[in-house]
Amino acid sequence: MKNLKHWRTEKDQDGILWCHLDKADANTNTVSSEVLDELEVILKSLDEALPKGLVILSAKSHGFIAGADVKEFAKLDTQDEALELIHRGQRVYDRLEHLPCPTVALINGFCLGGGLELALACRYRIADDDPKVKLGLPEVKLGIHPGFGGTVRLPALIGAPNAMDMMLTGRTLSSRAAKKIGLVDYAVPNRHLMMAARETVLHPPKKKPLPLRLRLTNHRLVRPLLARYLRKQVAKKAALKHYPAPYAIIDLWERFFDQPGRMLVEERNSDARLVTNDTARNLVRVFFLQEQLKTTGDKSLIQPRHVHVVGGGVMGGDIAIWCALQGLTVTLQDRKHETLAKVYERAYKLYQKKLKLPRLIQAALDRLVPDIDGLGIAQADVIIEAIFEDVQAKQELFKSLEAKAKPDALLATNTSSIPLESIGSVLKNPGRLVGLHFFNPVAMMQLVEIVKGANTDADVVAKATAFTRHIDKLPVPVTSTPGFLVNRILMPYLLEAVIMESEGISAATIDTSALDFGMPMGPIELADTVGLDICLHVAENLSKAYNVEVPARLQQLVSAGKLGQKSGEGFYKYKKHRKTSRAMGIASQEVVDRMILRFVNEAVACHRDQVTANTDLLDAGIIFGTGFAPFQGGPMRYIETQGAVKLQARMVEFKEKYGTRFTPDAGWSDLTF
Repeated sequence: MKNLKHWRTEKDQDGILWCHLDKADANTNTVSSEVLDELEVILKSLDEALPKGLVILSAKSHGFIAGADVKEFAKLDTQDEALELIHRGQRVYDRLEHLPCPTVALINGFCLGGGLELALACRYRIADDDPKVKLGLPEVKLGIHPGFGGTVRLPALIGAPNAMDMMLTGRTLSSRAAKKIGLVDYAVPNRHLMMAARETVLHPPKKKPLPLRLRLTNHRLVRPLLARYLRKQVAKKAALKHYPAPYAIIDLWERFFDQPGRMLVEERNSDARLVTNDTARNLVRVFFLQEQLKTTGDKSLIQPRHVHVVGGGVMGGDIAIWCALQGLTVTLQDRKHETLAKVYERAYKLYQKKLKLPRLIQAALDRLVPDIDGLGIAQADVIIEAIFEDVQAKQELFKSLEAKAKPDALLATNTSSIPLESIGSVLKNPGRLVGLHFFNPVAMMQLVEIVKGANTDADVVAKATAFTRHIDKLPVPVTSTPGFLVNRILMPYLLEAVIMESEGISAATIDTSALDFGMPMGPIELADTVGLDICLHVAENLSKAYNVEVPARLQQLVSAGKLGQKSGEGFYKYKKHRKTSRAMGIASQEVVDRMILRFVNEAVACHRDQVTANTDLLDAGIIFGTGFAPFQGGPMRYIETQGAVKLQARMVEFKEKYGTRFTPDAGWSDLTF
C-alpha cells in the first residue's frame, strides 16, 4: 500500500500479507494515533481482497512494540479526549481479532503494553527465544491499566492467576516463560521466525483450549473469591487511595468478564478516568524522568571491561556482584578471605535468581575474582573505593591507587557524606577523582549519584556518567556538598522520626504514618535496615555543615551496640533479619507533617544550593534514591501541588511548637511555582 508513513506492506507468492511496523522518526516502535489510523486503513483494505494470512512484525531489529505512545497520553486533558483515543485503539484491535484469516504477531525484542495487546488480538503469537525478549503489560506502573482490550483477552488466554500476576505487577516475561503459560504459541530461534510465521499461516495449527483448572478461575462463582484474595495481596504493596489502577483491573474482571463487549466499554471508561487523575500524571512524569536519566551519558566515552572494587563489605561486595552480573570482569579487594567468601555466597544467590541457567550463573561467578593483594588495580578501567567512612583511610588508599592505576583509569569513591575535596587533596591529580555513590541494596536501587568535586575534571564526570549506563544504573549528577543529594534530604526526615520516638510516639505509629503517606518503608524501620551506626555517622557529618540536630536517642542506641537489623536489635528487635514485633500503629497527620516538612524543606535547600542542575533531576534523584512516594511525583512536585505558601505556614506553626529546625529555608522565596 502507498502513502503509509509508519507501515510497510508486502504480499508474497503464497498470498501472505506481511505488515512491517517502522515508526517514522523514532528509534522505537510505539502505538501512536497515526500508527493506529494507518493500521485501520490496512485492515479495512482487506475487506476487498482477503489475504491467505496476515503477519505483523517490526522493521526495527531491537524490538516489536514498546507500548502505547506515552507522550500522547501525557497530553490528554479531559476524559473525553482519553475516551476517544482508547476507543480508537479498541476498534482497530477488534477488527484485527475478527479477520477471517490466520493472523500472526511475530515478536522480537520487547513486546509491551499496547504492543502486547496488539499481539493478543492476533490468532497466533510467535516469539524469538532470545533471553532479551520481554513481554508484559506494565501500564499499572503508569497509574493506568491495559485499555486496548488487554484486560479482556489476557485472562481468557492464560487464565486469571497468570493474567492478574502480569497486569497487577507490570512484570515482564521471557519468551520461554510466555510459552510455558500459553501467552505465545511458539518460541523459536531468530533465524527461524519468518519460516515459523509462514508455516503457521499456511498450515494453521488447532488452538489448544485453556486447561479446565485455569478456565475455572474465570468462572462467575470463583471470581469473587479470587478477587477478594487479589485485593488483599495488592493492599500489602499499594493503597487504593494512592494507586487505584490495580484495584480497577480486579473490579473489571470480577464484574464484567462474562460480558466481553460490556467489559471493553467499561475498560475504556475506567482507563479514561485513571489517565487523567493526579496519580497517573505524576507516574507518567516519573516515567519521563527515568527515560531522561537513561539517556544521560555517552556510552562511547568509556568501554569498561575490568572493574576493581576495594572493600568487600555489604556495599563494596554488592557493587562488585552487580558489575560482574552486567558482564564485566571484577576484581574485589579486601583484607580478609572470610569477607570475600561471604560476598561469593551473596553473589551465588543473586545470580541464581537473575540468571537461573547454571552455565550463566557459573560464568558470572567466574567474572568475580577475589583479589587480596590488589593485583587487579593495574589492569582496571574503573576503580571504586568502598571502605569505611574515614577521611584519612580513604586518603591513604587513593594515594596508593593513583600510583598503581593506569593513567586513564577512572578513580571513584563511594563515600556517602565526605566531600571529594577532602579525599582528593592528597592526589597528584585531584581532577581524576569522582564520586560514584551507590545505594543499598545495590541490586534493587537504580540510582547512582555522580559526585563532582570542585577539582573534578569535566571529562571524568562524563566518563563516570557513561559507566553507570554500562552497568544499567540511573545517573544523577550532583555537587560535592556534605551528604550530596539523597542523604542530605533523607537524614532530617529520619532524625525527625527518631526525635518523635524519643518523645514517646511509638515506632509503629511513626512507620504506619509514613506508609500511609506513600513511603515504601517506615523511617524507623529504614534506619534499622541501613544501620543506626551509619545513620549516626552521616548525621554527625551533616551536623557540622547544616542545622542538623543529632538526637541523643540515636547516640544511646549505638553506644549500647543496638545497631538495628544487623545486630538483632535497634528500635525494633529482629530474628534472622526479620522484625519480631508485628504491632501496627494508627496513622497520624501531624506525625506525617513533621517528617515530610523536614524532608521537603531540605529539598528546597538543595535546590537553593544547586546540588542538582534543576528540580526535575532533584525529584528523580529522590524518587529513585529513596523511593519517595512515586505517585506524588517527587518532593518538588509535592510542594507545587500542595502549595508552597500552605506548607510554609505549617512549618512556622511547627517552629513555634517544636523548635528552630522547622525554620523555612531561604530558598522557599525563590520557588517559581
